Amino acid sequence: MGSMFRSEEMALCQMFIQPEAAYTSVSELGETGTVQFRDLNNGVNAFQRKFVSEVRRCDEMERKIRYIEAEIKKDGLSLPDVSNDDIPRAPNPREIVDLEARLEKTENEILELSQNEVNLKQNYLELTELRQVLENTQGFFSEQEVMNLDSVRTGSGQLNSEEPQNQQNRGRLGFVAGVIQRERIFAFERMLWRISRGNVFLRRSDLQEALKDPATGHPIYKSVFVAFFQGEQLKNRIKKVCTGFHASLYPCPSSHNEREEMVKGVHTRLQDLQMVLNQTEDHRRRVLLNVSKELPKCSIMVSKMKAIYHTLNLFNMDVTKKCLIGECWVPTNDLQVVQKALSDGSAAVGSTIPSFLNVIETHEQPPTFNRTNKFTRGFQNLIDAYGVASYRECNPGLYTIITFPFLFAVMFGDLGHGLILCLFGLWMVTNERKLGAKKSTNEIWNIFFGGRYIILLMGVFSMYTGFIYNDVFSKSMNIFGSRWSNMYNISTVTSNHNLQMDPKSDSFGAYEMGLDPIWQLGTNKIIFLNGVKMKLSIILGVLHMIFGVCMSIFNFVHFKRSVSILLEFLPQILFLVLLFGYMVFMMFFKFVSYSAHAETLPQSPGCAPSILIMFINMMLFKNTEPFKGCDEFMFDAQPSLQKVFVLVGLCCIPWMLLGKPLYIKFTRKNNAQHMQHGDAIENQTVISEGGESGEAAPSHGHDDEPMSEIYIHQAIHTIEYVLSTISHTASYLRLWALSLAHARKFLFNWFYKQTKKLLFIKKPIS
Repeated sequence: MGSMFRSEEMALCQMFIQPEAAYTSVSELGETGTVQFRDLNNGVNAFQRKFVSEVRRCDEMERKIRYIEAEIKKDGLSLPDVSNDDIPRAPNPREIVDLEARLEKTENEILELSQNEVNLKQNYLELTELRQVLENTQGFFSEQEVMNLDSVRTGSGQLNSEEPQNQQNRGRLGFVAGVIQRERIFAFERMLWRISRGNVFLRRSDLQEALKDPATGHPIYKSVFVAFFQGEQLKNRIKKVCTGFHASLYPCPSSHNEREEMVKGVHTRLQDLQMVLNQTEDHRRRVLLNVSKELPKCSIMVSKMKAIYHTLNLFNMDVTKKCLIGECWVPTNDLQVVQKALSDGSAAVGSTIPSFLNVIETHEQPPTFNRTNKFTRGFQNLIDAYGVASYRECNPGLYTIITFPFLFAVMFGDLGHGLILCLFGLWMVTNERKLGAKKSTNEIWNIFFGGRYIILLMGVFSMYTGFIYNDVFSKSMNIFGSRWSNMYNISTVTSNHNLQMDPKSDSFGAYEMGLDPIWQLGTNKIIFLNGVKMKLSIILGVLHMIFGVCMSIFNFVHFKRSVSILLEFLPQILFLVLLFGYMVFMMFFKFVSYSAHAETLPQSPGCAPSILIMFINMMLFKNTEPFKGCDEFMFDAQPSLQKVFVLVGLCCIPWMLLGKPLYIKFTRKNNAQHMQHGDAIENQTVISEGGESGEAAPSHGHDDEPMSEIYIHQAIHTIEYVLSTISHTASYLRLWALSLAHARKFLFNWFYKQTKKLLFIKKPIS
């Protein structure tokens, strides 16, 4: 039971492990999850530690697993989930070699298959581009024949009779054909025009269907082009430009018959290549499917193995190089579990020399360890997100199980909405094994699932507060029947929309539980709930803060710091109770002091003073003129009592500010005098922070801290407490604000009425 209310008691242990049993022993310790090791090699570089080569091997295996996983996801396959019961243990040293070889073989096989597939797809892409070139250049060459006929003529249309053959050779056009990416075609055309000074004739045609990149599978859009030119020199220039723009050139015969024959051959080769591609993809898919079944477990084993070697790098080797020495923090309740894990690790490798575990004395601050289960883990994570409690302090996570869902329910109070929230949390709780086995990467879902018990309790508490508010989907329930009885006749009620009930009459009684449903019809319902929920928020907030301050007294008693009760707890609780606790008391006192049945004027409801104005006047020592015939105060001794409370509250501030530092100063002075006169006893501990000899206090010690730093720290704590007391009281008003925002059913009703008018109004036909 002690571990529920405060963190576990920790012990610093030193263990001696034989090198041959180190791996299995740390593996057994890791499965228990009860050990936190300390680094004994702070001065050693991470790359110079003993097991750095094994860590690199694990890194290489993780790289292979990531590559295989990427290839599996690339093919659209899913990895199976590993349930908590099927989580494998870390492999033993003999299995590590087999695992490494298996991953190496699998990676090489997938690499070979992937490379073959890429090569086949590259060939398929080239044949597809060749087919597109042959099919899209039919019209280009018919124009070339006309141009050749025109180019071998002279300017008058007749051939020169002296040199007919030379003129015909010079007038004949050459060409190159290929494909280029569509976004580069304009720059490509402009570059050809510049290098040829306009002597290149380019024809192009965009491919309608997108091609696939062999390596990535992304769609690429290309265009077919044919460039006509004259001369070998210009031809070489054009080829260099094509190389620079990564254009693919393909052979294209000028004869129509030859092109037709070539197209038929390309079609045949494409069909054969498509068949080979299908077979390759089927084989690759079968290989990846077989690998995917064991890959998650392999990933877990490699992660555990890497964690083991990282932990072994924290150990130190003794002088004889025959023993590994490690230091760790262990919960005292788990010392036997750790000792058994060390024995099992030595027995697993058949070591004849057992491992030893010794508890060593230390004055260091132990780490905080709060043992949790699946129910309390979410609440503990919520507390740790704001700050981890010091060692052996009271654990606020236990009380948060009730306070957090309840404060949420004060804001979210609705029976219908709470039921939805409760059902959602109940669904996650009842299916937690199946849902937990699915390793989702969705961060939002992981947050919801981690806090499933928080959501369940928030729904349950919201249903309770919704029942108290009498709120179900912004509607009221009439379970017990309204306690309001009509004292007027029907005609008066229907004709007078501003009819008000007389509180003095017996027509309105106390409802059994919660809010009377008759308030649903009242136009002043929001005004009524506004006052009730605002006061309720302040009351709950002040009680919550008083509870938190009172928890500190359990820490002072546990750590035997009785002086801190006088110097810290007492001024804090007095400041809180005398000011804000008094305000809460006056709320209840006002409720019982004023009644609608009062005969005299000072006790009538119209004379009831405002608690807020009263509190402001109390802090400023001011008076407010009451209404005629009314009293400013609720009882005779109230003015004097309020002045005493404010003065005592103000005196608590220097009490908190100077009490603890002055006590530490005088304690140090007295101890120094005793040491000088030889009166100090052996093993006497210097009392710090107002504490006494005993268990070390969780807060930072002040033994070696100068007094100037102590004064500064205490000033910061005092200012923080005083300001936070005021700001937290105002901050609890958000319970009231969000509750009203959630329950503003008047807007819902207005929207419903306006929608009904729009849907059913009869418009005249024009």
